[in-house]
Amino acid sequence: MTPSTNTTPRWLLYGATGYTGVLIAEEAVRRGHRPVLAGRSREKLAPLASRLGLDAVAVGLDDMRGLVSALEGLPLVVHAAGPFVHTSEPMVQACLAAGAHYLDITGEIPVFENTFRHDAEAKRRGVVLMSGVGFDVVPTDCLARYVADKVPGAHELELAIAAVSQPSPGTTKSMLEGLPSGGFVRRGGQLRPWPMGQGVRRVRFSDKERTVFPIPWGDLVTAWHSTGIPNITTYLAQPAAVARTLRFTFPVFRRLVAVEAVRERLAKVVEARVQGPGEAVRQRGRSQVWAEARAPDGRRAEAVLETPEAYAFTARAAVRAVEEVLAGARRGAFTPAQAFGADFVLSIEGVRRMNLSE
Repeated sequence: MTPSTNTTPRWLLYGATGYTGVLIAEEAVRRGHRPVLAGRSREKLAPLASRLGLDAVAVGLDDMRGLVSALEGLPLVVHAAGPFVHTSEPMVQACLAAGAHYLDITGEIPVFENTFRHDAEAKRRGVVLMSGVGFDVVPTDCLARYVADKVPGAHELELAIAAVSQPSPGTTKSMLEGLPSGGFVRRGGQLRPWPMGQGVRRVRFSDKERTVFPIPWGDLVTAWHSTGIPNITTYLAQPAAVARTLRFTFPVFRRLVAVEAVRERLAKVVEARVQGPGEAVRQRGRSQVWAEARAPDGRRAEAVLETPEAYAFTARAAVRAVEEVLAGARRGAFTPAQAFGADFVLSIEGVRRMNLSE
């Protein structure tokens, strides 16, 4: 692939035909980009490339030479093909070999940890590695950094998400891959197991109080890197009955999905039956993120973000992250807030931030 001869941003979008990949491709074109669409299936890529007037390349993640060749002349990859616990590392290696920046839209804790393991090599190769440039984890990461900056010396950070939409097929399959690991929190700087369904509390979002319970969101890794706060809990807003049900049903379901054959069968069901939110939900839906940082002396900061629906947000955030990385001179592994600052999220169309502790 030859380098572009004009100033229109060109980069590789891998997983372009997936639910979120299509949204990213459409948003990129809307913002004047010309991404090269990539994935395993030429037959699936061709209609999307034709509709958007873009180039396409078919290559599998098991073809390292093909991936590096596809990256020739292109400065960056947005990797949108999950479950990322299986797909991220091959693309990271291809980017390091090709000297291309790597961005993905994962929310998977092991992937964030693996991305940071490559920090030194990314610096040597002169590239950026950044996982989580979608709803996982841009809004939570930026809000975590925002409240932490207001409370120097904070020792506790709590984050909660209230999202309106149903998960896409890719998100659902990634969730299936993560379920056998169970729940986690961060305590004393270390990830610690946490029983699913325990730790229920109430949180005040911008519109009302909601019941939330701990889940293993990616900020258990990213907020630790972005803020240095040693004790972090991440929550999801759900009816209290859901948390009560999880306490009793999750141990059984966890043992079930720990069997690889069961996960593979469930993944096929997901592919056949899960569609993700429709256009009306994406256009009208709103999600919220809450964060509070606390210091031992009682100082605290609390704030809320309102964002577009999660998948609409992901498409916008991923393209904005591309623009920031291509415009900068950063090198190494970063979280979004580390690289771009707490206010990066406010540059994404449709986002509003409110202080609750002032």
